[in-house]
Formats: sequence, C-alpha cells, structure tokens
Amino acid sequence: MNPSTAQALVFVDELVRNGVRHVVLSPGSRNAPLSFALHEAEVDGRLTLHVRVDERGAGFLALGLAKAKAGGVTAVVCTSGTAVANLHPAVLEARHSGTGLLVVTADRPVELYRTGASQTVDQHGIFGAATDTLHFPIAERRAGQNAVWRSLVCRAVATARSGRPLHVNVPLREPLVPDHDGDWPEALDGRHFDVPWTRVEPRVTRSTSTVEHLGPRTLVVVGDSLVGETAELAWHAGWPIVAEPTAGSDGPVLRHGTLLLNSGELPPELRPSAVLVVGRATLSRGVLKLIARTPVVHVLTPDLDWPDPSFAATHTSTELSAGELEVDPEWLAAWQDADKMASEVVDEVLGDVPWPTGLHVARELVAALPWGSLLFLGSSNPVRDVDLVAHPRADLVVHANRGGAGIDGSLSTAIGLALAGGPGFALVGDLTFLHDLNGLLIGPDELRPDLTIVVLNDDGGGIFSLLEQGSAEHARSFERVFGTPHGMDLAALCAGYRVPHVLAESADQFRAELAPPAGIKVVEIRANRSGLRDLHTALRRAVATGSKE
Repeated sequence: MNPSTAQALVFVDELVRNGVRHVVLSPGSRNAPLSFALHEAEVDGRLTLHVRVDERGAGFLALGLAKAKAGGVTAVVCTSGTAVANLHPAVLEARHSGTGLLVVTADRPVELYRTGASQTVDQHGIFGAATDTLHFPIAERRAGQNAVWRSLVCRAVATARSGRPLHVNVPLREPLVPDHDGDWPEALDGRHFDVPWTRVEPRVTRSTSTVEHLGPRTLVVVGDSLVGETAELAWHAGWPIVAEPTAGSDGPVLRHGTLLLNSGELPPELRPSAVLVVGRATLSRGVLKLIARTPVVHVLTPDLDWPDPSFAATHTSTELSAGELEVDPEWLAAWQDADKMASEVVDEVLGDVPWPTGLHVARELVAALPWGSLLFLGSSNPVRDVDLVAHPRADLVVHANRGGAGIDGSLSTAIGLALAGGPGFALVGDLTFLHDLNGLLIGPDELRPDLTIVVLNDDGGGIFSLLEQGSAEHARSFERVFGTPHGMDLAALCAGYRVPHVLAESADQFRAELAPPAGIKVVEIRANRSGLRDLHTALRRAVATGSKE
C-alpha cells in the first residue's frame, strides 16, 4: 500500500469514529487519496458523501449541513491551489457564527513549494485569522504513524466541535491512487469497538452573574438562539424581548420590537434602564443605537470575544442567576401595548400598498409556512424584512448566515440545511440568488433537498435604497454603482440547471406554492424597488405617531 492511500484510509476511518457523518467533496487530483477513501466509506454505509464541483458552494453546503446538525461537525475536502482559496468565505462565516466546520485541504509536498510546480501555492495560514491550521505530516512507509494520524484527527474534530472551524492541511506525495496492495509496516486499525483514538470530553468554562444591576426596567435583546433559562427569567422578571429572526420566540418576545426601535426616539415609558444582550445582535441599527445609549448593558455569551460593537458593555458572563427580582408590572405591559399598536400600523400601511413588496412577502411567507418548517433567510433585505414585520412563530427553525452577514453561498447553505435538517424553505433576493447560482448545480447521483427557494426579484440591490447612498442627493450615481440592475431571466437560468421554476403573480398563488416541498423548486416574485425607501419611511413614521397619515 502506498503512503498517501494508507494515510487517507486512516484519516477517513477516524473521522467516522469521531462522529462525522457528512462530508462534502470537491474533485481534484491531489486530493484523490481522500476521495477514494471517502467513496469507500460511503459504499460501506459509514458516512454520507456530497460531491460538488464548485469549492465556494461546497464550503457553504458543508456549513449548512453543520448548522442543521446543531453542534455536529461537517468536513469539506478539496484539492490544492486556488481551490483552497475558494473556501475562504465559508470559513469566515463559520468562524463568526461559531459553526463547527472542518476544512480539509490536500497540499503538494513541501519540496515543490517555490518551484513553479502546477497548482502549488503556500497554503500555510491561507485563511489568516479566521482559523487555526493543523498541518498533517507527510505520510511515509514506516511504522509509528497510525497513532499520530488518528490522534491528530481527534484533535481536529474536537476543535470543530467546540464551535471553531479548523483548517487541516494534508500534503500528499504521489502515487495518489490505490495500488490494491495491503502490505504496510504496522497495523492501521483504530481502537476496538469503533471508538475514537482519543475520547475528548467537552471543556466548559462558566461565569455566573446575578441580576441586581439590571433592575426591573430591563429590555432583552437576542441575536442568537434564546435559551430556555433566559426566556423563563424574562417571564418572571417582566422583561420584554426583542429577538432577531434566528433567535426563536420563546418568552415574552415582541412581534415588532425592532420596528419600534427603528422608528425614532422611544417615549419615556419605553426607555430601558438596562439592556441584556443575548449572543450577537447586529442586524438592526436601531437596536445598536439603543444599546449604545443605555447605561447598563450585560452581554450574555460563552465567547471570550463577547459581541459589543457599540463598546457599551458594562458586564458580561456565560450565565445569569435570578437572585432577588424586583418586578415592574407596568414595564412589560407598556411594551406589549406599543407592540400591538405597531402590528395594527403594519397591517394598515401594507394594506394600502400594492402587492408585492419585500415586506409583504416576508410577512406572508412566515405566516403561511407549514408547521415546524425550516427557514433560511438571505442577507440584505430578506432577513431584515422578516425582522421588521413578520410575526414570530415558536414552531419554525430559522437560520441565516449572520456571522459574516454576506450573500455568499446562501443557496448552498440552504441546501445543506434542508439535506440534514429536513424539508425547508429559503427567502433570498435576486442578487443573492445569482451570486450562488452554482448552488443549483447538483449531479444526478447526489442527494437532492426538499427545498423551496423564494426569490424576491427587484432587479438589483434593494438594500442600498434604504441606506444613505439611496437618498435623493446621490441619485445620479445610485443605479449604476449601487442599484446594479441585471435584467436576468431567472426562469431560463433555472431551466439550465433543470430546477423547476414558478412565477408567483399574486399573493394567493404565492401562498399556494408554500406547501411542504418535495424536491427543489424556485418561486420567483417580481417587485419594483423604486418605492422601497418611501415605504419604509412611511412605515417608521406611522409607528412613531401611532397611525398612518
């Protein structure tokens, strides 16, 4: 047996022993030993292999699979050279979202560095600060390596399982294909009973703080998953919760908390004396402004790099104990009254605007999804539209790439989520859809997701209409360098990928397309972004005054 084949067989075997059940593979020559070993493991029923030709999409597919597995580890494997660089966006998203992604890259042996050899780049530290790198030794035909290889795989999986992506760089010498000779200087077996070479127990660091410094007029802002203990504490303390769409809706979650915080100065009865921030809440400018001007800000997170872009945190801990609670019964009631008013205003304003807008689609999508659905939200306007006007549902499982908050790989992420987490839906904009169109490139032998992708097509970058560059004074340059109209025929593009496409031209037709998905399908809704800025301005003004003018 040649050394590269021996190392690859041991590598894959130990991955499986450490609980890795999904691996995404992009084909190449230098990673051929790993490809053969992965295929053999799938044939034996030990793991599920997903093959993708585009490394950028492969990285995000692996990210979606890992997100759906809730703490599980997924590996993505590619060849050497520029293939590795294409994984960088997914690595960044994994790093900033705390997703366990194992990035396994084949490499040329070190003697080929700086020789001009084909597909040879310096892969050491190629992902910079986004992840650490574990460098595998080059396999040699000698005894004593089995334990080294297996131990390194255990370390790699343990790192990824802690919520940190890890780059595993594996230099491989030729020959790169199996020679069907089982002779090797030592046994290549793992531990008995299929257990890992090293069983790693989780390392947990806890720091607990009491609530006395928070007080009865506390507002809870949730950016990540809302854990049951915090939701229960909020109920007992009478603290209203403003939650991003990915946080769930356990506890006294407001339906339109973000909209209230983005509609001007809060009246005195709604101004908090303290803010409890759970996880990484960065979606809304109004929320960040509130945090910046509140005197007491407690960040609840297990991350030593606690999220605090406003530099306002006065306390941080991993847990919060109730202690002595002082409750102001008028505090929660005031927020709930304001929330009810905002809901009525949303109905009134959207009722007077022709369908469709992004706000219409976001509200109707969340309301119409089948019970228990998985929903992926694209960056830019879709996740913000849901945040502003959709009523939270406790039964939905909502994901978004909020780590780096880019539009990269959104279709691939949604496909990974649907493959590992059950039938699902995605809401994305047209530029997000086009940016990851190759996510629809799924070979005939690959598993296909049950996924309905809803595309709000307003022919360009609608998000910029709502930002400073969308103001009238910048109209001369806006459409060319920010609006970026494309005029693409999405139906024709879908046909090229052999993906069913439906154009929903009415709200009733749109809702009818939201049945539980069977296979992959694209539902396009065409909208006009020219009135988007005025609509959002009118909505915020109506919420601030309590009624539509």
